[in-house]
Amino acid sequence: MTLFTNACMFDNGRLVHKDAVLMDGALSFFAPNSITADAADTVFHNCYIFPGFCDVHVHLREPGFSYKETIATGTAAAARGGYTAVCSMPNLNPVPDSVDHLSEQLSIIERDAIIDVYPLGALTVGQRGEMAADLEGMAPYAIAYSDDGRGVQSTEMMEALMQRAKALGKVVVAHCEDNSLLKGGYIHDGEYAAAHGHRGICSESEWGPIKRDLALAEKIGCAYHVCHISTKESVQLIREAKARGVNVTCETGPHYLTLCDADLQEHGRFKMNPPLRSAADRDALIEGVKDGTIDMIATDHAPHSWEEKSKGLEKSAMGVVGLETAFPVLYTYLVKPGIVSLERIIEMLTRAPRERFGIEQGEQSYTVWQCDDAYTVDPENFSTKGRATPFAGHELFGTCITTIHGGKIVWKTK
Repeated sequence: MTLFTNACMFDNGRLVHKDAVLMDGALSFFAPNSITADAADTVFHNCYIFPGFCDVHVHLREPGFSYKETIATGTAAAARGGYTAVCSMPNLNPVPDSVDHLSEQLSIIERDAIIDVYPLGALTVGQRGEMAADLEGMAPYAIAYSDDGRGVQSTEMMEALMQRAKALGKVVVAHCEDNSLLKGGYIHDGEYAAAHGHRGICSESEWGPIKRDLALAEKIGCAYHVCHISTKESVQLIREAKARGVNVTCETGPHYLTLCDADLQEHGRFKMNPPLRSAADRDALIEGVKDGTIDMIATDHAPHSWEEKSKGLEKSAMGVVGLETAFPVLYTYLVKPGIVSLERIIEMLTRAPRERFGIEQGEQSYTVWQCDDAYTVDPENFSTKGRATPFAGHELFGTCITTIHGGKIVWKTK
C-alpha cells in the first residue's frame, strides 16, 4: 500500500487536499490526516493528484518508422509523463488513408499500447493533398482526420474535406503551412536567423492558411482544430473567429510557451515545425492560454534517430520529443512564477482535449506528481527512443511518481 498524505487533487476544477491510498492499482481518497503512515509500505507527502493527461498530437511512428519510436516505447513515455490517452498522427507507412491501412496500426495498438491510443486518419491519400482519403470507411475507427506534417494546399480540396468531415461528425485537424512561402526556411525568420545566416520561415506561412481555413469552417460549419500554433497573428485570428461563433479549437506546445528564437542553439534539438518564434509571439501565446483562445496544450512529440537530429539546424529532421517533460516544463516556467494558474494548465491537459475529441476520462485514470524538488533533464534517461529536446540540461520541477490507467499502474518511480 502506498499512502499520499496531504495530497492536492482536482475536484470539479478546484484544488482540494485529501489523503489517498494506492492499493492494487486503485486510488481511494480520505479526509486529510485520517490514515496513519505506519499502515503503508511507502509514503509520499504533499503530492499533486491529477486526472490522467490527454495529448491530442503525438507521433508514435509505428508502423513504418519503428527505428524512431514504437507504440510500446511511445506509450511508455506517455505514461511516464502522466498521460493516459494520446492521439496518434498519420504520417506513417502505410499512411492510414483507408481501413486496410489503418487496421495495421490498430493491431499494434491493441497488442502493445499501455494507455489509450486514438489514431487519426489521413485527410488525403498518402497525405499528398491530391485525392481525398476514405473518410467514410475510416469513420468508425479514426478519432479525427489530419494530414499533419503537411498542409492541405488547395482551398477547393480543404473545402470538400470539411464538408465530408462535417457529415461524419468528425473534426478536421489542420497542420497549417503554405508551402509557397517556405522558400527553403527551417527556423523562424527573425533576429537569430538574420544574425547567423540561416534561412527563415515567415509567420504568414502559418497564419495565412489558418485565415483561409477559418473562413471555410465558418461557411461550412464543420468542427475545425488547428495544430501547434506558434504566431501572434494565429492567436488573434482564432480569437476573432471564436467571437464570431466559428467552431474552432486550437493547441500549442510547451516549447512555444516557454522558449523563443533567442533561445536557439546550433543543434537539431532546437529544430521543429513550426519553429520557435519571437518573444512577442511567445507572449501572445501565453495571453491566448490565459484568455481561453488556446484550448489545449499538446506536445507534438516527434521522435527521430540521433543521426537524423545531429546535423545542425539546417540539415536535421524537424521535430522534438516532449511527452516526458511537458508538465514539468509548464509547471516550472508558467505555474511556479505565477504566470498561468495550475488549474488552467490542468484544464488544458485534461478536460479540454477530451471534450473536444470525445475521449472519456475513464475510471481510475490518475497521475501523481511530486513537485517540490528540482532535477536536471537528461534525455539519456527517457523512455522514448527520441533524445532531441530543447530542454536538455534544464533544471525542472515535477517528477511523476505514478500513473494509473484503468486500475492498472502503467508507470511508477523505482
